[in-house]
Amino acid sequence: MFGEYKFPEVLIALFMHLVPTYLVLGALLVAWKWEKIGGILFLGLGLFYIIMSWGRFPGMTYLIISGPLIVIGTLFLINSIKKKN
Repeated sequence: MFGEYKFPEVLIALFMHLVPTYLVLGALLVAWKWEKIGGILFLGLGLFYIIMSWGRFPGMTYLIISGPLIVIGTLFLINSIKKKN
């Protein structure tokens, strides 16, 4: 037991809280193979977080959480454009 929770409840909670990590990992796996699609996925994840949690947190929170996703997505898109040239 973990505090007042039983082991199966802890596993479910752990899985639920790791869903964003799995989404980012999935976007990374796609981006390694197809940079343009991966870049769009990263941008989408960053914007999705901002849209879903708008107004709940101070502005700096959006920058800290979504900022890296948007930067990574932008870099993947820039790299895919430069590879074509």
